[in-house]
Amino acid sequence: MEILNFLIPFIILLTVVVFVHEYGHYYFAKRYGVGITDFSIGFGKELFGFIDKAGTRWKFCIIPLGGYVKFFGDRNVFSQAEQEELLKQYNKDDQEKLFVTKPLYQRSLIVAAGPLANFLLAIIIFSFIYMFSGKDFTPAQISEVQKDSPAYISGIKDGDLILSIDDKKVTSILDVSTFINTTSKKDIVVNVLRNDSEISYIVTPKTIKGKDSLGNAINKKIIGIKISPKNNEFNKERLGPATAIFYAFKETWFVTKTSLDFVFSMFKGKGDTSQLGGPIKIAKITGQVAQYGLIAFLSIMAYISISLGFINLFPIPMLDGGHLMFYAFEKILGRPLSQKTQEGFFRIGLFLLIFLMLFTTINDLKDLGLF
Repeated sequence: MEILNFLIPFIILLTVVVFVHEYGHYYFAKRYGVGITDFSIGFGKELFGFIDKAGTRWKFCIIPLGGYVKFFGDRNVFSQAEQEELLKQYNKDDQEKLFVTKPLYQRSLIVAAGPLANFLLAIIIFSFIYMFSGKDFTPAQISEVQKDSPAYISGIKDGDLILSIDDKKVTSILDVSTFINTTSKKDIVVNVLRNDSEISYIVTPKTIKGKDSLGNAINKKIIGIKISPKNNEFNKERLGPATAIFYAFKETWFVTKTSLDFVFSMFKGKGDTSQLGGPIKIAKITGQVAQYGLIAFLSIMAYISISLGFINLFPIPMLDGGHLMFYAFEKILGRPLSQKTQEGFFRIGLFLLIFLMLFTTINDLKDLGLF
């Protein structure tokens, strides 16, 4: 029964974010006249589905870890000669439905539309939350600086009001831990307000083993301070549509940029790869968050949607970003890459994806204490 408490929210979340992603591809493909034979949520054996008036098979499959949109005559065309050979197999009307015959900009938009739809979903969810539940704007005042902590050594004192961390404005007490733990830098710059004067301090966070708000083991960065609401007053405001959309864009950009910084830090050998998780960890966290209600569940859905959009933009063949990379080469060279070259890229991409899958699965099993 406990497994279902994790599994059901996870399947619901994944179904929504995957559907939105694939619908992005579907929408622009239809817009540019590309024929679509299948719209699938999941892989493997079909559980149920239907065919619409345009002849597209909409279906749900037994393995709910992804999805796809299959285009009419779907296949890779590596050369002009191959494309001409393909066209001979179809009449003039059907040729118009082929994805490979569309202009480069249309193919690029169709491919990019999936990740962009995920970012749009996150913006819509955040906007909804800020309008109907509210956004916290409680000032972050330091109530205690622990002796000999990084903050104490740098000169930060009790009563200081945190204004920014690494040039990122702190608008809520919730921002402090987020900004400290998402930085990839060894030292951070903390700007505080003390006696109407703004002062900057360079602080070196300390990494400790701790637990997140859900009780999961994590590596936390701390500087040794306790935060309390200024004058012990919490300030949560419901925002108007325009303001909500502004902060939704801001949050989506922050998560995307933080993810990009983390990827760069891994390549530099500085990122904490133990925090990377796969489907098992995502399912576990989704189930935990769902117990806190609809708003919490929508929040994790927005963050997962951003992650899905971000990962799909990686320039790895088999992902949307890999196709966009090929189109960039095609634009620069004036022709598609050769079949041999593209197949080489696909082998590398497959290896990277399998390696990433195995790595995150091992992390998931370690998190469960099974490895």
